[in-house]
Amino acid sequence: MCALRLRYHPSFHAKAMNDVQAPIPVVVRGASGRMGQAIIRLLGARSDLALAAALVRAGSPATGQPAAPGSNVIATAALDEAVEARVLLDFSIAPAFDEGLTLAVERRLAFVSGTTGLSAAQQAALDEAARSIPVLWSANFSIGVAVLARLGAQAATLLSEWDCEIIEVHHRNKKDAPSGTALALGRAVAAARGIDFGAVAQPARDGIADAPRDPAAIGFAAIRGGDIVGEHTVLFAGAGERLELHHAATDRDIFAHGALAAAVRITRLSPGRYAFAELLGQGMA
Repeated sequence: MCALRLRYHPSFHAKAMNDVQAPIPVVVRGASGRMGQAIIRLLGARSDLALAAALVRAGSPATGQPAAPGSNVIATAALDEAVEARVLLDFSIAPAFDEGLTLAVERRLAFVSGTTGLSAAQQAALDEAARSIPVLWSANFSIGVAVLARLGAQAATLLSEWDCEIIEVHHRNKKDAPSGTALALGRAVAAARGIDFGAVAQPARDGIADAPRDPAAIGFAAIRGGDIVGEHTVLFAGAGERLELHHAATDRDIFAHGALAAAVRITRLSPGRYAFAELLGQGMA
């Protein structure tokens, strides 16, 4: 067995793209959630970004409260017309996603989102919004995962006859399975092999199969337990050998650091749809 394991240190993002002189005003949507709170906390330590507004769902207990301990920004359900901002960070939930994207288009704000579980129609809405504003959606804001996707695509091309399986491990409270990151990795493999992801994805297996494994299939396995931040493995299995590409996240702050780094860079770009790794200047789409 040959295994390549990627471990990413969160200090990378803290150093990234910190050359803007005036702070960029940021709207955080989904501000009371775990990711929203991490973004607001880390944003407060940066000189290139400033929290302009913290948006929460209507009726949220967080409404009218400070966006975070010590913050002078009050959480609200709607963005005040008087608030000046340049970028909207959306980490809400899929049913609330459309409202946030519409707000960004109406206010001409750059849009960065990590909301998972989006439908095909919502992905199409992102493409349409990219006609008027710079847009970035990513299932994962870790640079290590971006590299993992690149390596997975390369391996898929070189090992075109090998079976591919993707294993993901997360904490007990994660609701969606497979994870958005696992699905993104699967799409990268399918694209590299020139096949339709929807036709070959096997998100789950149960019972007794009627036939052997389809050689073109991309299988998924989801594990939930404890407080595991997130691990993803892209496994290629051939005759007598296998290759595993593995990424483990041990600190949730890496995702918030990545989102903030993307927020800085995307405000410099013209309308269009961008990939996370592309914004970080890694030469990857």
